[in-house]
Amino acid sequence: MTLTLTAGSASELFAQACQAVLATGRPTAPRGLATTEVLGAVLTLTDPRRRLVDLPPARVINPAFAVAEAMWILSGSDDQWIYLFNERLADYADDGRLMGAYGPRLRHWHGTTDQLAQVRQALTADPGTPRAVIQLYDPEADALGHKDVPCTLGYRFFLRDGLLDMHTTMRSQDLWLGFCYDIFTTTILQELLSGWLGAGLGSYRLSIDSLYLYDHDIPGARQVPANPGPGPRMTPLATPWETLDDVLAAVIAGMPLREPGLAELSCVLASYRSRKAGDLETAAAVAASRNGPIASALRRWYQHVDASRQARQLAGEASR
Repeated sequence: MTLTLTAGSASELFAQACQAVLATGRPTAPRGLATTEVLGAVLTLTDPRRRLVDLPPARVINPAFAVAEAMWILSGSDDQWIYLFNERLADYADDGRLMGAYGPRLRHWHGTTDQLAQVRQALTADPGTPRAVIQLYDPEADALGHKDVPCTLGYRFFLRDGLLDMHTTMRSQDLWLGFCYDIFTTTILQELLSGWLGAGLGSYRLSIDSLYLYDHDIPGARQVPANPGPGPRMTPLATPWETLDDVLAAVIAGMPLREPGLAELSCVLASYRSRKAGDLETAAAVAASRNGPIASALRRWYQHVDASRQARQLAGEASR
C-alpha cells in the first residue's frame, strides 16, 4: 500500500514522514548500509513557500547550503564551489566532479538543451499541456558506476485553474538528509516558473519509490515532534526569465540585490562565506542585516553549530 501524506509545510510533512517510516518501515541494506524503508510514498506540500524544514532541536538544517544548492542547480552548474557549503559532497565525486549533478542535466542536457527553457516555452504556448517534463536520470551516463547517481528521475509541471502544480518522481529518498534540501530547491524552481507564467503557486507532489531512514538517523527521527507548527512562509521570489542567469550569478556571489527574496538568499551566502573564512563578526553582521525567515534560520544555525562545538569541547575536557 502506498504511503500518502499531505501537509501545508515542509516541516509538517517531514514530521509526518518520520512518524510513518518509523511505524511501518522495514529493514533493508542497500550497498550494505542499514536502513528502514517504506516502498511507495506520495508526499504533497500544499504551501510550497513553507519550504524550510526547521524543527529545533530535533532537526536543524543548514540554510546556507540549502540556498547554495538551489542556486547551483538552477544555474546549471557542477562547479566545485558547492563544496564550500557542504564539504561532504566531495566524498561522492569522481576526480573532483559530481557526475550526477542536476544542474547540467537541467540547463544543458547533453550539452545542447535547456530543459527549463523548454518547459517555460511549452506552458506558455499551451497552458494545458501535459508535456512540460524535465528529465534528470540519464540511463546512459548513470550506469557507468559513478559514485554520484541522481535519486530524482524527473519533474513535471501542470498549469491548472491559474495555478502551477509540480510533480517530482524519485527512485529513492533519504528522508533525514536529502528530503530537507531537495524540497527547498524544487519548490524554488516551481515558484520561479509560476512567476514566468503569470500563474499562482499550486501544490507540490513528491512520489518516492524507496523512502528511507538510515539506522544512524533513527534516534534523531524519534525526537521529531509529531505535530509541529508550520513555520513561516519564505519571502516571495521573482525575477524575469531574461535576467535569470545574471541574477543567479549575483546571488551566488553574495552581491546586493533589490528584490527582497533574492536579496535575502544573497545575504545568506555572503554571510556563510565570511564565516567559513573565519570572519565571524562580519558573518554575524551580514546575517543580521535581513529579517526574513532564511536569514533568521541562518542565525539559528550558527547558534546550533556553536553550541554543538562547545558541548563537544566540554565533553572532551571532562574525559581527560
